[in-house]
Amino acid sequence: MAAASTPPYSLAGRVAIVTGSSRGIGRAIAIHLAELGAKVIVNYTNRSTDADQVAGEINSSAGTSPVAVVFRADISDSSQVESLFDAAEKAFNSPVHILVNSAGIVDSNYPTIANTPIEDFDRIFRVNTRGSFLCCKEAAKRLKRGGGGRIILLTSSLTEALIPGQGAYTASKAAVETMVKILAKELKGTGITANCVSPGPVATEMFFSGKSEETVKSIIERSPFGRLGETRDIAPVVGFLASDGGQWINGQVIVANGAFLK
Repeated sequence: MAAASTPPYSLAGRVAIVTGSSRGIGRAIAIHLAELGAKVIVNYTNRSTDADQVAGEINSSAGTSPVAVVFRADISDSSQVESLFDAAEKAFNSPVHILVNSAGIVDSNYPTIANTPIEDFDRIFRVNTRGSFLCCKEAAKRLKRGGGGRIILLTSSLTEALIPGQGAYTASKAAVETMVKILAKELKGTGITANCVSPGPVATEMFFSGKSEETVKSIIERSPFGRLGETRDIAPVVGFLASDGGQWINGQVIVANGAFLK
């Protein structure tokens, strides 16, 4: 009889916060980290039903004690980010080991920079950049030190592709990539790593929003794999970085885009 399979990179006993995990890439990451043994805070801002479903799926295969807890927090609000960490520590009676920031928004009108309303620019930067900053700020102070501490921020391959109509969004993610490289150096001596994962086009609700069938087809044609990325392509990359196997990767932007061609 074949031996039971075990996760190649165990996160047993570790606590993870995954922001924006009610749907899309964040959802897949939360489920994957739980499969690796982590206890997970499923964070959301507006989609409570979706978040409950994610936690329910995780807990359905757990034992008598839940390993996933739902918590609402707007990551662009500093007090709510503090409350998010408080909730994680209280729920699992443990310091937080892993922060994955997957929350983000995009302008589905895809305006040029000249036609981007200032209000929309501010809204994108408030969530994508300020939100990442506040999560990093709190994580730097509160993640477990001495090994196992991980900060992982989701950015975008658009920072390399530089596609017109994505100016504000791309700039908001480029700022995060710069910030994480500095943060990794500032965390010297803590044993905490800080990295970004930069997906290419991934088949999520946010990706499809505002895009025509023709645009989607054109993007697929530029992929050597002839398809869009799936959330299952990204979650294992995050899982590896969160594990002991990823301890020597620090201050990096890991591009996971299937060699998507610009």
